[in-house]
Amino acid sequence: ICGFAALISLSFGGAVGLMFLMLGCALPIYNQYWPLFVLFFYILSPIPYCIARRLVDDTDAMSNACKELAIFLTTGIVVSAFGLPIVFARAHLIAWGACALVLTGNTVIFATILGFFLVFGSNDDFSWQQW
Repeated sequence: ICGFAALISLSFGGAVGLMFLMLGCALPIYNQYWPLFVLFFYILSPIPYCIARRLVDDTDAMSNACKELAIFLTTGIVVSAFGLPIVFARAHLIAWGACALVLTGNTVIFATILGFFLVFGSNDDFSWQQW
């Protein structure tokens, strides 16, 4: 039952993060939908690590170049997701308040994605690979 509580907690975290993103776009004082481009980063961020986990054998204890590259690419995607709203705000496409809401949503969403891989990433009976 612990896995189901974690799943519910992660879905709640994702909903809260998307709520902050939507508030940064749809509040009448902001009314600009440029920050929705960070949704692409939310989709792209777990892909390198998922590919690396499929390709790499976890039995060796040494650092693996494939996993290191996947973590590097994931870090680049996450940094880009935090940088894009700041670039939009500096270019006066969105207001700084909307930027703050989007950055808060980014923090919550990426913490939720990290939590998903921490909870369901092990190869035990309750793993995301079974879905």
